[in-house]
Amino acid sequence: MAATTTTGFSIPVTAPAVPIVHARRRRITPQAGHALEILGHAIEYLTDEFVHEGGVITAKDGQLQAVQMLMALNRQIYFECPEIPSFAERWHALLRFRSA
Repeated sequence: MAATTTTGFSIPVTAPAVPIVHARRRRITPQAGHALEILGHAIEYLTDEFVHEGGVITAKDGQLQAVQMLMALNRQIYFECPEIPSFAERWHALLRFRSA
């Protein structure tokens, strides 16, 4: 990997290869949407309080553990929502249906 220097800092010219993951949209039910909204507000509130208090980040901080638990629950609810097929997937399914 080549690097260039600017004002004494080493800046990589090439980045390591990272697989491209296309984000998939999900069909979020009203109940899941409401839960995600409430969790988002709770996460925002706890993190704002932590920053306002000037807390020190430690692994055993109960407030940070609570934020991590809420974030994990948020991801769980989101990923339980079904993915919406892309336009190409719907088009291919329609063509397969018509040819059958």
